Amino acid sequence: MINWGFLGAGSIARTSLAPAVHRHEAAALYAVAAHSPDRAAALGPEIISQNYARVVEDPRVDVVYICLHNSAHLEWTLRALEAGKHVLCEKPLGLTAEETHEMTQAAARYGRLLVEAVWNRWHPRTRAIERFLDTGLIGEVREVIAEFHGAVPAEDNYRWNTALGGGALLDIGCYAVSAALGAYSWQPPRSIHAVLSTNRPGQADARADTVLTFHDGAARISAAFARQERQRLEIRGTEGWIRASEAAFTAGVRPVDLRVNSSGVTENHTYPAIDPYQLMVAEISSAAAGNPAHLVPLEQSLAVAVTLEAIRQSATAQALPPEQRRSTSDASPYTSKGS
Repeated sequence: MINWGFLGAGSIARTSLAPAVHRHEAAALYAVAAHSPDRAAALGPEIISQNYARVVEDPRVDVVYICLHNSAHLEWTLRALEAGKHVLCEKPLGLTAEETHEMTQAAARYGRLLVEAVWNRWHPRTRAIERFLDTGLIGEVREVIAEFHGAVPAEDNYRWNTALGGGALLDIGCYAVSAALGAYSWQPPRSIHAVLSTNRPGQADARADTVLTFHDGAARISAAFARQERQRLEIRGTEGWIRASEAAFTAGVRPVDLRVNSSGVTENHTYPAIDPYQLMVAEISSAAAGNPAHLVPLEQSLAVAVTLEAIRQSATAQALPPEQRRSTSDASPYTSKGS
């Protein structure tokens, strides 16, 4: 049995991760630490605490799930890895490429799993898209359109707080950026042009519009907190296209479709309702037990982090007077091709 310990008892932990752990026959929700004991108790653990360190240092905890605001990810990921725990950390892993790189180095140093909780990557439709791209079903990719306009957070939500790692780019833009990089085989973009906009001064970005240019194509990305929610992913290649227009990045407990055109023939693929969080928990529990498992490679999480940071840098440069601008490229030493 793999014992899980949670740091944080927010909405994702309550509605998604805790139920997924409870449903898995080889996992147990052993401990939860949260500022509110009542919220921790609502998740149904054996041990309740207000002390994060108690969970991290408990020898009976095998996997630590970090569900804290983004600015706390680095500290508690490093502390959990140093304590010998495997770690599942909410996205984004770090606020910067440097933070994410530091986490990946720590995972290697302590010989423990570190996995970013980008739960949609375990959904059968997402994995099918990856297979179609790997087999060259639509030829060479030339264009990607990735849009994720999600719900507007409440006024007091940390997503509006830059210091806590808020903003549309980090919160939902990471999904679209990941899809674009994956379509181009995880090669770094050659150039980036981005604009970030806010609803009011001092708030984190409410919208991010980006064009990533690759050697043989481009990706147009839009992420926003918007009243009219929509998700779209379209990948166009020399021999066809792939389209996911319904819950493109958040497919979950309802059936979803995927339209694929190859050499002039269009097929519609339907995927039944499934819980990707449960799939993620099952795979990580398997890996923690030393068994084969499907995990999102850290190299890919790092590539996303590098690109997100480059997008922010590009947006900052665009806001400067023309004489102070400089181009944004793939110069970061941390970018590497994922498996």
